[in-house]
Amino acid sequence: MPRASSVRWREGPLSDSELSALLEAGRVAPERTEAYGPHQDQVVDFYGESGPGPDIAVVHGGFWRQEWDRGHLTPFASALAARGMRVALIEYRRVGDGGGWPQTAEDVQAALDLLGAPPAVLLGHSAGGQLALHAAAVRERAAARVLTYGAVADLQRAWELRLSDGAAAAFLGRAAGPEAWAAADPMRLLPRVPVELLHGTADTDVPLELSRRYANNWGARLHLLPGSGHFAALVPHTPAFGVLARMLA
Repeated sequence: MPRASSVRWREGPLSDSELSALLEAGRVAPERTEAYGPHQDQVVDFYGESGPGPDIAVVHGGFWRQEWDRGHLTPFASALAARGMRVALIEYRRVGDGGGWPQTAEDVQAALDLLGAPPAVLLGHSAGGQLALHAAAVRERAAARVLTYGAVADLQRAWELRLSDGAAAAFLGRAAGPEAWAAADPMRLLPRVPVELLHGTADTDVPLELSRRYANNWGARLHLLPGSGHFAALVPHTPAFGVLARMLA
């Protein structure tokens, strides 16, 4: 078990304003929702099903906690669909209602099974980035490529920094131990598909250091969003959103 650092990262004013802009957009209903399991959170929302593509599977963040569901990314998914992409927004069980390790990761696997053919891109934001990178390592064809934004790409470092008041420890919970760390931490999992990482240089929720460490460890390509926080690229019709949308397309 790694030793904890006294450093704590918290959401800053920049991320606050980005998140506010995202939430102000309100929820956007999907064209269709399909269940992949009996729990209410084992569902996938579909947007832009008649679009020309590409197929994008999205795993939302929220530090694996029950308080954050996929709702905050529905405007983002809808905006991608407006650009012609076919979007599958994955929900999963989270810490506080049946989630945690390994259940949350198993849900993402089951959701990808539901989709059938691997998507062109598997996109993961924040904690969803950890889940996407995990899928990139344990599935032979999770997607043609994996793209993360503001990812918790180094689970051990997130634990050391006590990101979001110890979210990594809460995610692993009673399963925490050498085997769980080895199975859950993207830094210990060789990806089977190409991986790219996008990260804001002013991100105070998940420091850029985590994406840098992953990129250096596995030779993944790292892209920077200068001056952006943790949510900027998720806010439709902003320059940062345009950057992410172009990377997906």
